[in-house]
Order: sequence, then structure tokens, then C-alpha cells
Amino acid sequence: MRQAYRQEHDSLGELPVPAEAYYGCQTLRALESYAITGDPISKCPSLVTALAQVKKAAALANNDLGLLPDDKAEAIVKACNEIVRGELLGEFVVDCVQGGAGTSTNMNANEVICNRALELMGHDKGEYEYLHPNNDVNMSQSTNDAYPTAFRVALINELKLMRGGMHHLSAAFDAKAKEFASVLKMGRTQLQDAVPMTLGQEFHAWGVMISEDVERVREAAKLIHEINLGATAIGTGINTVPGYTELAVKHLCEETSLPLISSADLVEATQDTGAYVQLSGVLKRVAVKLSKICNDLRLLSSGPRCGLNEINLPPRAPGSSIMPGKVNPVIPEVVNQVAFRVIGNDVTVTLAAEAGQLELNVMEPVIAYSLFQSISMLRNACFTLADKCVLGITANADRCRELVEQSIGLVTALVPFLGYEACSEAAREAFRTGRPVRDVLLERGLVTPEELDRLMKPENMLRPRRQKGDA
Repeated sequence: MRQAYRQEHDSLGELPVPAEAYYGCQTLRALESYAITGDPISKCPSLVTALAQVKKAAALANNDLGLLPDDKAEAIVKACNEIVRGELLGEFVVDCVQGGAGTSTNMNANEVICNRALELMGHDKGEYEYLHPNNDVNMSQSTNDAYPTAFRVALINELKLMRGGMHHLSAAFDAKAKEFASVLKMGRTQLQDAVPMTLGQEFHAWGVMISEDVERVREAAKLIHEINLGATAIGTGINTVPGYTELAVKHLCEETSLPLISSADLVEATQDTGAYVQLSGVLKRVAVKLSKICNDLRLLSSGPRCGLNEINLPPRAPGSSIMPGKVNPVIPEVVNQVAFRVIGNDVTVTLAAEAGQLELNVMEPVIAYSLFQSISMLRNACFTLADKCVLGITANADRCRELVEQSIGLVTALVPFLGYEACSEAAREAFRTGRPVRDVLLERGLVTPEELDRLMKPENMLRPRRQKGDA
């Protein structure tokens, strides 16, 4: 059966557009030109939603000012509401990474909204003499203010979801910290024995590492609340009327329930992508911390017979196609890989922000693609690490204690009482002979058995104490 088409035209000429498509010929040109990532903007539904919210706010502001007739404004608003509800998502087909500073994304939204609004008005798709994607849906706008504004609204909402994942992971570490509060183990620095601690202290520290970055993400998100809606092409507000910017921002705040603010200098806001660089840096910080924690989990669970074997990670998959019974730390491994991707995306955002020239940064689509990917992957990584790994970890308490009692690092607790030199000599002798450091100290007559029991009791080494050795 042959597909039906409708004929549309733009400044480059005519194109046949599938009759059932809500997008138009400008979207079709982009679809044919930008086969880059294979990810259409529908893969970023929060961006599609935000685009519809921006178009709705603009229509309402234009209607308030008498620029857009009631029937057109009503149809545009209804079409935008449908998109916000998740309808017509499959019509947003242009590739996330594109030339033109996001013009194709903006026109994809304009055309879909226009053609759906035409239907609501009783017309056929493509009958632009009744409602036009540029003249009406894009009224008082440019890609250069509509796209960045929608991008920022979407980022704010995505960051909220990411913070939820971080809270969840932090809570998982805190739960394990309580469970392991009495499990004594050896702390390590530079992969060498240091001094005793509890496994609970180790897990609690990881929870704090994640929870403190929730605030860093929140701080970075505050910068994203400043938008340039009303700037149009370069920030001068050409093709708008006095009062439009304030009304459009007001309606957008109401539509999104976000405390958005208009930039004090729209020319600056239209070209400055510094907020994205800062946000990307914070995402990299989160990624680096997650990767560090996963490295620790892999080390502590190494073995089970020939490694540290202080904790057991829940088994999630057979570990080898050749070695029977092997189980690998696959969840920390996948989170490591997420971190590497986020770090790479940060480089992309940095270079794209630097590549902006004069009054506009045309590289914003790849900034958006990179940030959305980083945020989504980090959010998923947090939930996956918590639910598929951390909450199922068990402790090998006997193994932990055995390593503490064998460690030469216990002698550190005697430095305030015997001095650094005497303790160093005892430690070297214990290491050289393979004897317990306790035996060396007693043989040298440096302490009595009773003093040694009190001073070297591991549980007394977990917090500050008086110089005389009181617990």
C-alpha cells in the first residue's frame, strides 16, 4: 500500500511529508541531514515536555498582549497540554546532536504543535494559512531563547530525579553503617595497613561522600534557573513587544511550578554557557566519588580465598565462561564505566562551551545531549548500586578481626606513650621476624602485659583518648 504524502515548502523549496506525520518539512530536512547519534529528541522526554511548556507560555503571553487571537492561542495551548501529558512523543524525531544551535529541535516542536492545533481547529495538517508554525507557534521567539529555556527547564527536572537516586544510595550506605557498627577491621592508607576502624565507619563515610554532593548538585541547579526567554535572536528582544518577556516568564513559572528568573542581561545570557560547565563539573565530581567507592568495594571483596575478603558482594551473574564458580563484582564495575562516560561528557561540555563565538553558542545541542546522558546514567547508577549491591553486602567479621590482630599497624597506638622511634624499631623487628608486634614489645620490656592489653585494645583505637591511655 502506497504511503500518502502532503506537499510542504520552506525557504529551500518543496518537500513531500508523510500525510500522517505531525512534523513538517523543516523537521524532515533535519531528519535526513543529521543521522548522527541515532537518538531522537524523543529519547529526552523531559526536553520535549519543556519545549511544549515554553510554547504554551509564549502563546499565553502573546494572547495577553493581543498579538495572538483567542482561537489560535486556545488551539496551541491544547496541543501543548497533550504533549506535556506524553502524547505525540514519537513525532519528535530529529537527532539530539545537530547543527543550527537547536533550530531543528525548535522547528520540530513548532510543526508538531501547529499541526495538532490545526486538527483541533478543524483543519488538516499542513494548512498553514490558518495557523503557521513560524508566524504563530514561534511568535515572539527564536530558537536562541526558546531552546535554551526549554533545555534549562528539563535539566532542573532531571536533576531532581538524580538527587533522588543519590539520596537513595546514601541511605543504603547509612543502613549498612549501622549494621556493621561493631565489625572491627583494619583501616588502610596507600593500600598499606594503617590503624583500626569499624566497617560501619567505612560505610558511613561513603554515605557522607554521596550526601554532601546532593547539595553541590542543588547549588549548581540554582544557576540553571536563570533563563533568556524573550531574548529572541541575540538578546536584544527583536520581534517582541514591551512586556512580553515578563509575561512569558510569568506563564512559564506557573506552567512548570519552578522559580525561574529572567536574566538581567539577555545578550550575555544568550551566549554564556558557563552554568553548563559548572553543572558538568559537579556531575564529574559525583562520578569520581562513585567510582572511588566502587574501587573500594571491589578491593574489600577481593578473593574470596586469595584477597582481602572482608565483605561479600551479592552475586549478580556467573563470572566467567571458562572458570567455574567465579563471581565478579559486576555492579561496581558497571558504575565505574558510568563514571568514565560522565568524565568524558564533561570534556565534551567544556570544549563545546569554549567553542561559542560572539553572540551565540551553536554547540548547545551536544551540551544538552552530554548533560542529559550524564544525569540519566548517574541516576540509574545510584539506584543500581544501592539496590543491586550495597543493600545485599554482608561482612566477614572474623576475617576482619583476624587482619587487625595480625597487623603491625597496631603499634601506632603506642606512639604517644613510647615515642615514635621505639615504636618504629618494634614494628621493623615484628615485620622482619614475622612475630606479633605484641611479643616484640614485651620482650623488649617497653610495657607490661597489663599496659599492653589496655593500650593495644583495638576497640580503644577508634576515637580520641587521653594521653595516659584511658579508654
